[in-house]
Amino acid sequence: MIDIHPTAYISHLADIEDSVRGSLIALGAHSKIDSFVKIKPAGGIGNLHIGEQVTINSGCVFYTGNGIYIGNHVVIAANCTFAPVNHAYQKKDILIRNQGFLPSKGGILIEDDVWVGANCVLLDGAVLRRGCVVGAGSIVRGELKQYTVYAGQPLTQIGERQ
Repeated sequence: MIDIHPTAYISHLADIEDSVRGSLIALGAHSKIDSFVKIKPAGGIGNLHIGEQVTINSGCVFYTGNGIYIGNHVVIAANCTFAPVNHAYQKKDILIRNQGFLPSKGGILIEDDVWVGANCVLLDGAVLRRGCVVGAGSIVRGELKQYTVYAGQPLTQIGERQ
């Protein structure tokens, strides 16, 4: 099911799949999904909740997997990938594609007033607390403290918001 607030905007060039029964894709008031954003249910029946006044720029990909929750006033730069799901791969006598998925690490949670820089990858279990900033090209797989700035690979705290 898809629930889009009447004041939200979705580019006609975005691609939103609603192919998994029981999952919900919700877009809040005054939020914007830009061109070439892909939302794809994959690896579970997780929901995608996008809060109010959220901007998702071009080329981002969201695999709903174990669920993605995005709070209010969040800015997501271009070409980010959200992957709250992981393939099982341990058995060498079974093709990876036939092994299913690993247990959930809790999906992805982004609290209010967060900025995710371009080309970031957020993995299952990523928690971005209120007001944090993630620099371009970063990979996030754990919890980031509120009002802090992170960048690099490996991801490192490089500052705090004042």
